[in-house]
Amino acid sequence: MSFAIVTDSSSNLPEDIIDQHDLTVLPLTFMVDGEEYRSYLKGEKTDLSQFYTMMREGKVITTSLPNLKESRESIEALLREGRDVLYLGFSSGLSGTYQAIELLLTELAGLYPECTVASVDTLAASLGEGLLVYYAAKMREEGASIEKVRDWVEEHKLHLAHWFTVDDLMFLFRGGRVSRTSAWAGTLLNIKPVMHVDDEGHLIPLEKVRGRKKSLKALVDHMEQTATAPVADQTVFITHGDCLEDAEYVADLVRERFGVSDVLINWVDPVIGAHSGPGTMALFFLASER
Repeated sequence: MSFAIVTDSSSNLPEDIIDQHDLTVLPLTFMVDGEEYRSYLKGEKTDLSQFYTMMREGKVITTSLPNLKESRESIEALLREGRDVLYLGFSSGLSGTYQAIELLLTELAGLYPECTVASVDTLAASLGEGLLVYYAAKMREEGASIEKVRDWVEEHKLHLAHWFTVDDLMFLFRGGRVSRTSAWAGTLLNIKPVMHVDDEGHLIPLEKVRGRKKSLKALVDHMEQTATAPVADQTVFITHGDCLEDAEYVADLVRERFGVSDVLINWVDPVIGAHSGPGTMALFFLASER
């Protein structure tokens, strides 16, 4: 039996990809006005447009790690079947999720010594993490061993580029990513930050542009500067925070400029979206550097 690949709901993968590639997803948790929700439940579709509407209405949203009891049950079920487990986790630079699950895996490895239990801190987020998981699943299906897949992800994770922009800096301020002064000034001047996830897995602002369209084009400009050739053969992932039209605009730019045909668009999940807000746009691809 092939080894299991486990990831977090922060990987933002759509249900059809999860099912097609037999992935196990550990749901992170978010709270809206004190009521707790799971960011992913297999077979259940969350109305994310409603989630972002609640954000726009000023609902208080907080996030937390995966439920460790539920995570243990999910992983232990795989080990009981005799399956080896590879966990590809949410960036330790953005969340304590990876450390919490890694501790759990260490305990379970001692209880199931006949199984290989491996993990990688992807230092990635959203569909950046998801794209690494996708490549790992494809390698597994081609017959690669758990060790070979783990090593590939370790070797390539700092070549998985994440380029983000947001439409409203006040959500980044609430999430502790920018100062109040920067958020207010940026809002007044229609300044949009262009950010990326760095080699330590942190979300870092790199430049500022004036206007939404320019910020969207800037994401594709960065792709042109660093994407690994042949770019046309790449799989490109895009996520959005309730701004599908903008996501399709970026996808069209990627297709027109590079000839890429394999483009996947999905929502930013609530746990990440709670910090970045409605209007978040992100572009993910393999690159010479992040």
